[in-house]
Order: sequence, then structure tokens, then C-alpha cells
Amino acid sequence: MGVTEAPCQSPGYESPLPVTEKSNPLSLDIDRAGPQQIVRVLQECDAEVFQGDLQPDAEFKRLYSESVIQILVDVADRVKTILREPDDSLIVLSGCGTSGRIAFLLANTFNRMLGRHQQKPVYSYIIAGGDKALLTSQEAPEDSPSMGAQVLKEAPFVAGQLDFCLNNLDMLTPVLIGFNPAHMARNEPIQGWPHTFRQVMERMLDLQRAQRAFVLNPVVGPEAISGSSRMKGGTATKVLLESVLLLGHRAAHSHVEINRQAVLDCIRDYEKVHEMTYCKTNELASVVGKAGTSLQKEGHVYYLGWKTLGIMGIIDASECVPTFGADFQDIRGFMCGGFSEMNNKEGNLSSLGTQFCIDHKDFVSTILPLIGENDTVIFIFTVDDDFGDVEKLAGQVKMKTSNVQAICHEYKGHCFPRLQWELSTKWMLNGISTGAHILKGKIYKNYMIDLKVTNSKLYRRAIGILQRFTGCQWTQGERALLRVLYGVEELTKEMATADVSRHTQAATTRDRVVPTALVVLQTGCSVSQAQAQQRECSVVRDAVETCLTSGRH
Repeated sequence: MGVTEAPCQSPGYESPLPVTEKSNPLSLDIDRAGPQQIVRVLQECDAEVFQGDLQPDAEFKRLYSESVIQILVDVADRVKTILREPDDSLIVLSGCGTSGRIAFLLANTFNRMLGRHQQKPVYSYIIAGGDKALLTSQEAPEDSPSMGAQVLKEAPFVAGQLDFCLNNLDMLTPVLIGFNPAHMARNEPIQGWPHTFRQVMERMLDLQRAQRAFVLNPVVGPEAISGSSRMKGGTATKVLLESVLLLGHRAAHSHVEINRQAVLDCIRDYEKVHEMTYCKTNELASVVGKAGTSLQKEGHVYYLGWKTLGIMGIIDASECVPTFGADFQDIRGFMCGGFSEMNNKEGNLSSLGTQFCIDHKDFVSTILPLIGENDTVIFIFTVDDDFGDVEKLAGQVKMKTSNVQAICHEYKGHCFPRLQWELSTKWMLNGISTGAHILKGKIYKNYMIDLKVTNSKLYRRAIGILQRFTGCQWTQGERALLRVLYGVEELTKEMATADVSRHTQAATTRDRVVPTALVVLQTGCSVSQAQAQQRECSVVRDAVETCLTSGRH
């Protein structure tokens, strides 16, 4: 556990913003870093997940805080009770985006564990947007609280589910996982719903005293790339969920006591995985560099994985589109067995289009013939997987390109090694895809400047970025953003007064929205002139820097 408090986690740092939306001082100049420095910065930022309290009364509770540990004990105890008496019981893991994908992964993992004890499945998952969202960005459903509630019987979607639970406490016990203190939760009205997210969270905190609801919201620090919650937010979600489920599982089937020490040991195991993962800094940096070169040269990065590590590759690839404004072809994931191995609720989705063709067979038939030296292919497997199968596919790939990399895991004394391998793989793939896009020029400072504005959270984040770099007022930034979204010089009354959902729908067909709005604000030029300037500069970071620098003279 760390003993120094990073400025990015102190209450006064960028005080108007929630912690998860702040920029991280550790990564301020990551856009100009080389592969080695990128990996070192990500290592430091990821280590903040496990930072301890400096003082017992600290405003921000952390993963090792006594109150957080106690809640983990209480929730794990609930899991144990359900597993011992599973009739008419269900543990539902639900979320949007990354958290929904982790919910899917863990529901399947722990149902398999139950199967080994001849016990029926107890876990189920819900992801905003349905199973399509496991493989592609489906941001709009996150803004629907009514949809969230209907599925039970990100924030608005989840808030609707929590509200439903709170109104049915005789049947349901809600547990909320997040990474902002309650006073930083969103408090603006949600379209079509009478409550704010903060109101729901405060109600849960009141019920927590009687253990009728639980809120797990340790602060893990800002993301290395501001607002990119797929990284530390996804990591901490996996650590917290797996800890309570593992402890409940052990207590139910092995009669291991659930107590404070058991929770601490579980979290420290994950901290050791962090240390082991980043002890391979040089090797990881080498892969980051090769992946970055591929994207710079208009090539591609392909993940070829086995079992759940294949799923980790698919998840990482799917998150690059909304985060970096990337094309889905830039980084793609494939897994041995495809949907038959994935075991998702809706079954084989490959008929929905190319983005949903995820089997190694799909890779061999459609991608392999087109592979060239500008592409990077990364194999992801463990000592448990069929090495002959790995070797055969690697041989085919090497006939097309020499740029073949491998992530291979072996046992290190853990009782549940695959869970540890998954987290290690997540850190490495997040580093590879983030580093590659940094090297391509998709990041400015430590902001994902070319994000897709496809839901209310990203809409607010986009305006915040415009404010951050131009000093404009919120209304000015919003107006510039809307002009770009609609491709007009003057907004009609209908455009200006439309709901955010209408704006985000318009954004789905627009590229470089935030960089273009920055040019409009900084230079006072027309939208069409700003778009032309963006087209002339292939590197987003350089286009933004040129605009901001010229605006200061």
C-alpha cells in the first residue's frame, strides 16, 4: 500500500469535477511519451488503485479503507447465504460498457465454479444495449433509466435498476459499485425520470446502516487518460466483484470464514498481480511500440485469444472505438471457438455483421489473407491451453508477417489462476491499445480528445474538454459542439432546445467532433473551415496543438 497522497486524489484538486473525470498529473504529458515512458506512467496510475489511507478520517475512502473492507465482508456474507440456499435466488451483475462486460465475464466464470459443485447457475448478467454491447459500443441505452428498470423486472440505466430495487427491498438487495464520493455523483435531472443519480445513491447510503443496501465507492484516482473508465474503473470493478464472489464461494463450499483478514488477503493477491504484470515493462513497451507503429502506418492490431483471455481481447478492442474515435477495424479481437465458447445469452451474433465475427475461423478466412507487415498480431494464451493449436495458427500468421507477439501466462501459486491471468491480461491489453493510440496521436495531453459523443456522459465530457482548453463558458462550448454535431453555422431553435439524446444521435455519423469544435472556438472560423483544417492534418493531436498554439499569438 502506498503512503503518499497523490495531488490528483486530494479533495481540492480540480474540485468542480468528480474524481473519475479529473485529469491525472502523473500522465499530463503522456501524449509526447515513447513506449517505455507510456508503460511506466500507466504502471504508476494503475498502482493508485491499491493506495491506502493516509488518515482514518480522510474524505476519500480507498480500497483498503476500514469502511470499504467491512462492506466487502457484509456483501460477501450475503453471497454465501444465497449460495448455501440457492432455491428461488439469483445474483444479478449489471452495468454499462466496461462494467457490463465484466458482469458478463464474472457471471459465466462463477456459474462454471458452481457447476463443479453440482450446483445450478445462480449468476446472471445485464449489459446496457444487450449482448451486442459485449462486442461493440452501444452507448445510447446507458441513458435510459426506464430500460434499466424493465430489464430487471451507466448511470441513468443503472440508476433505474437501483431505484427498482429500492422499491422492492422485500425481494432485492441492491449493491452499487462506483468510484466517486456520493457528493460528486451526478445531480442533474435525467430525461424521462423523476430522480437524479445522487438522490438514489443517498437513499442507498441511508439504507446501508441497516444493511438493506450497500454502496462500494472507494476512490482509485483519476484515469491515466482522463475519463477513460475502462482502465482503472474496470480494474477496480473486477477486483471488488471478484473479491466478494470468491469469498462467498469459498465460505459456502469450503467453509472458509469471511472476515476482514480474508478480504485484505484477497485484495493483496490482486496487488501482487499488478507487481508481476509490470515487472515485464520492457517486453510490454516493445509490444506497445509495434502496435503504435502499425496504427501509424494505417495497419491493424489483432488479438487472438483462448477461453476467457480471448474475451479480454475482444473487450479491450471493442472499447477503442468510443474512447479514441477509432475504426472498429483498427484493433480487433478473436477467440478460439467464438460464440460457442463465449456462452452469452443471445447466442451467435455473427449474422449481425463483420464486427460480430469473432471466431479464429473468421480471422483465418477473412483477415489472414489480407495481413501484411504493417499489422501486429498478438496471441493471448495460458499453459492450460492447447499449445499445438496456438502453434498451428501462429505458423499461418508468420507466413504473412513477422510482427507476431505473444502473451503467455503460467502458474504462480494462486488458487484461482485464471482470474489473476484475466486481470494481468486486462492491464497489458489496456496498455497496448492505449499506448498505440497515443503513438498514433489520438490523445492531447492526457485527454481522449477524439472521443465519440454518443451518450450524455460523453456529451458533458466533450464540453468539459472544450472549457479546459479554451477557457470558454459552458454555454459557449455547448453551442460550438452542437454546430459541429449538426454541421451548421447557425443553430435552429429546434436544434438548440433538443434533448441531449437527439444531440448524441446526431453525433454517431460525425468524426473529429471535439477537435473541430476546438478550432471553431479558438479561431472563430466557420464549421466548414474547421473541418477542412482537420482534414489537412492526419494526426489529431498535432491538429489540436497547432490550433491552440496559434490561438495564443
